[in-house]
Amino acid sequence: MNEPILSQIMTLKNAPISELKQKYSELFAGKKASSDNRTYLWQKIAYRIQELEYGGLPEEAQNKVKKLAQEYDPINNKALRPNVIKIQRLSRDQRLPIPGTVITKEYKGIAVEVKVLDKGFEYNGKTYKSLTAIAKEVTGCHWNGYLFFSL
Repeated sequence: MNEPILSQIMTLKNAPISELKQKYSELFAGKKASSDNRTYLWQKIAYRIQELEYGGLPEEAQNKVKKLAQEYDPINNKALRPNVIKIQRLSRDQRLPIPGTVITKEYKGIAVEVKVLDKGFEYNGKTYKSLTAIAKEVTGCHWNGYLFFSL
């Protein structure tokens, strides 16, 4: 990197926020800085100084970045493309064992056995939607199902 540019960037690193905001406004055609975060402002200014000196990313690289963002970054692009990508919720909680597993718990001397189903749980021949409902059935009071069964 050119020494005057490097020294200019490093001088700005410890500059007061008011000075950084002023420099930001100069470099970005009068735009007001959207943040009071010193590190953010310094990085944006440093990039802009280098961009003006050496040129920005080539158009080919910019197009490649946009294409990759559209293809592989659905979370950050959700606001830009709300109807294109829908993030699917996982149908099962990852804390649960695979269907068919029997969860056992000893409660007040009684063995509680719950079978994990594809959608729900089986306890004493009845199907329940949640472990919390089974914990309430066993104890008579509200319990978090995952905590009760130590999952």
